[in-house]
Amino acid sequence: MSPQPRSALAGWPVNLRVTGRRVVVVGAGRIAARKIEPLLDLGADVLVVAPEADDEVVAWADQGRLALLQRPFEPADLDGAWLAVTATDDPAVNGAVYEAGEAGRVWVNSADDPDRCSFTLMSVVRRADLVVAIGTGGRSPALAAWLKRRMADEMGPEYETLLDILSDAREEVRASGRSSEDVDWSQALDSGLLDLVREGRVDEAKEMLRSCL
Repeated sequence: MSPQPRSALAGWPVNLRVTGRRVVVVGAGRIAARKIEPLLDLGADVLVVAPEADDEVVAWADQGRLALLQRPFEPADLDGAWLAVTATDDPAVNGAVYEAGEAGRVWVNSADDPDRCSFTLMSVVRRADLVVAIGTGGRSPALAAWLKRRMADEMGPEYETLLDILSDAREEVRASGRSSEDVDWSQALDSGLLDLVREGRVDEAKEMLRSCL
């Protein structure tokens, strides 16, 4: 398969809600486990297919957190799937999963194999409901991971508090009959809200925000 041009690797960033949805993961090694864990945390219905599985994946299966089929991948494994993820070092397996996904209209991500992806994953920094995703169109996962570490250092727990304050203020605006789209939120955020939250002066931050609404 010839490499795709850069424009073919560009995509539309989205937040997929996987709770209760079948996600098939092909592969059960260390890299696969890194893909599986957030899916489990988000409540996905995970099926793992691999001839061999790391102890961590086996333990999740023993705990009933996922289903594990210890055998080679078969195209029928994607029946009823919403997404599929491959995490193997075998291009032939990656290709088989991608082709089965294309035939069955199932989105497929192949770890370190962007030519066999219908979607690419991003490095994610998560602070409760605040999510920052960093992507490189599949061109450099290393850069995405490096930027993720930098963002994680910057985004402490104060950002969770700031999100709560802004969410409450938005609901107050909407309850008053105004559109939250008419508020200059940038002005409010540029007024030092985050610094007040970092200093533990949450009530002052709330009053400052109200004055900007």
